[in-house]
Amino acid sequence: MSLITRLRHLNHHHRRFFSSSSSSSSQSILSPDSTTPLTSKQKSRKALTLLKSETNPDRIVQICRAAALTPDSHLDRLAFSLAISKLSEDNHFSTIHNLLEDLKNTRNDLKTERFVSHSIVLYGQANMLEHAINAFKELHEGKQIVGTVKSLNSLLFACILAKDYKRLKSIFVDYPRIYGLKPDLDTYNKVIKAFTESGESASCFSVLAEMERNSLTPNSLTFSTVIAGFYKEEKFDDVGKVLNLMKEKYGVYPGLSTYNVRILSLCKLKRTAEAKALFDGMCSAGIKPNSVTFEYLITGFCKEGNCEEAKKLFKRMTNSGCKPLSSCYYTMVYFLCQGGCYEDALSICKESIEKGWVPNFGTMKSLVQGLAKISKVEEAKQIIGQMKEKYKAGADLWTEVEAALPQ
Repeated sequence: MSLITRLRHLNHHHRRFFSSSSSSSSQSILSPDSTTPLTSKQKSRKALTLLKSETNPDRIVQICRAAALTPDSHLDRLAFSLAISKLSEDNHFSTIHNLLEDLKNTRNDLKTERFVSHSIVLYGQANMLEHAINAFKELHEGKQIVGTVKSLNSLLFACILAKDYKRLKSIFVDYPRIYGLKPDLDTYNKVIKAFTESGESASCFSVLAEMERNSLTPNSLTFSTVIAGFYKEEKFDDVGKVLNLMKEKYGVYPGLSTYNVRILSLCKLKRTAEAKALFDGMCSAGIKPNSVTFEYLITGFCKEGNCEEAKKLFKRMTNSGCKPLSSCYYTMVYFLCQGGCYEDALSICKESIEKGWVPNFGTMKSLVQGLAKISKVEEAKQIIGQMKEKYKAGADLWTEVEAALPQ
């Protein structure tokens, strides 16, 4: 048996022993009423559910440990992010540091650059940038784990999350030289993101020039980020320059992702009519919109009070074979109620509920009260009955709403 094979065998044995010895403890925290051992995915889902309502910092830490979270899993990354958000909101910064350090030091599977990089991002999310920088330095100045440009990119992202753009610039300029790291495409995309978020989109042209000197080709994310930045600053001439640069210098022609960024940017500026014109031009050019494209426009028109145009687009979307996302249904029901279009809201709400997507309590209450206003009390009561059946814990709230309806 080779050395590598024996090490893998020993590590697997260690993880099995650790798992079995701690399974009863994690079971009692994550699923106290069940005796059936939880799978890794079940642990992650249970942790997410518990973290959503938990506020006690010690309990949050216990849940994270019990679930044996790892940055390799998407669900676990969500759970990590939620836990850090909860702890940072209540200023439990030492708890965050102790949790991440303890996980790194006590679990062999987390003694990796991947986990350190994720910890750096979580520190940025909690606005603990000094801790993020220290974690990066310990990684690259220590000898236990080999650090690469991936952890540098995580540190740049942490700066973006913490909105410390000045620190990001100095790290980008100094750290590659100090730690012998060669910036890659992701590095430059992070820097471009920082410039666009800080209102310095014009600096992106110099970043693109440096990328060319280093033989790195921008990708669609690079261009989309720059375009969104110029739209945010309402520098429409510069948007045109970037589009020309894409085609003439790089041979990249705008696809759906670029159009979606442009449409969203215009809708954010309350220029949805212009976004619709761009949408029509896109369709004429043979580029097929997706559900995201439609949702951007629908949300834009709804926020500008043009529910009629939103309804047309919603119908066009479903007729074209695009399936609306849950968020699109929620947006339509909410704004149709705001605009007094209760019958249309009811129709779309029924369709949404059939798919298992129920708008929040405030929207549903608004719909029920609106139906009562237009003398559709029976329809309002039917919805209340559905809500009571589906959400027994909130039945008392719906009983109060029902009691206030005209008899």
